[in-house]
Amino acid sequence: MITVITNWCKRYFSDPEAAYLFLFLLLAVIAFYTISDMLVPLTVSIVLAYLLEWPITWLIKKLNMPRLAAVIIVFVLFITLCVLIIVGLLPVLSHQLTNMMNELPKNSGDLHNTIIKLIKHIPLVSDEQANAALNELQSKSAGLAKMLLSQSLVIIPNIVAGVVYLVMVPLLIYFFLADKRQILAWLGRHFIPQKRAVLVAVWQQVHGQIGNYIRGKILEAIIITLVSCVTFLVLGLEYSLVLGALVGISVFIPYIGAIVVTLPVIAVGLIQWGVSAHFWYLVIAYSIIIAVDGNILVPLLFSEAVDLHPIAIIVAILIFGGLWGFWGIFFAIPLGALVKSLFDNWPVTSATHNKKLI
Repeated sequence: MITVITNWCKRYFSDPEAAYLFLFLLLAVIAFYTISDMLVPLTVSIVLAYLLEWPITWLIKKLNMPRLAAVIIVFVLFITLCVLIIVGLLPVLSHQLTNMMNELPKNSGDLHNTIIKLIKHIPLVSDEQANAALNELQSKSAGLAKMLLSQSLVIIPNIVAGVVYLVMVPLLIYFFLADKRQILAWLGRHFIPQKRAVLVAVWQQVHGQIGNYIRGKILEAIIITLVSCVTFLVLGLEYSLVLGALVGISVFIPYIGAIVVTLPVIAVGLIQWGVSAHFWYLVIAYSIIIAVDGNILVPLLFSEAVDLHPIAIIVAILIFGGLWGFWGIFFAIPLGALVKSLFDNWPVTSATHNKKLI
């Protein structure tokens, strides 16, 4: 057994570059796992700067604009968009979400009766079983609403930290963009090894794919959010902005998000209209949105996206989501692509004694 382990270590870690890379990855995982809360502003700033680099590069190439001018234009537009979202959209979303949480226990009785009527058409489920399951769901939903409202008071002390982040993150983004060359040169001198063929190969493989994926996912979320909000508003669905935002956010969680967010959309429709023509209009419109997203929008936006098997995507969501919560889920596919690229490009040494064993 010791010989097998020794041969394996020599095969995968005898190359000095592989050892440096393994040590770097190990330190990065330990840092993010132990002090991830402190690194959130830095991580968010790096990701946003990476995304904003694309329009900056476009302005430089297409309009022959100096980098500093392109950085200033893109940064000002980004800050303006953020201010509009914070001032104009978030208060409305917060108001609708609070109302929905307050009304949830009151409306659960109507939802209970409506679902009972639907279940009566299913011969395999008895009335007693349906009532028992729905009573338990009703009690848990009431407890969930109370918990969310009570947690809103706990969030108040974190407002100061949020204000600090609102100042710190834009400053970090600006300096990452304006001083990109100096920062990369400094990192190359002090932290990146001179022999970095593996790092270069990994970066070249995932750079375009990850950039296309993140930009495409954000664009997909914006389109789906706008279409869902407009559709729900036209149909007259209550809490249309909150539900539309949930549908947009769900695109960041492949396979699982669409299933989970369907429940509140259907529940609100049942509470508001019951099993009526209006409810079926909602079901048809929502189904069309999901179908267009999966069959037209996703292939169009992700023609050059990362190539991962669905099982690998689900495993990445479970692992990185468990480690880093929402941000782990958001970056699960890019991180999965990074891991795959590391496996593909990891230097392997064929030792002589290993050949003798064969």
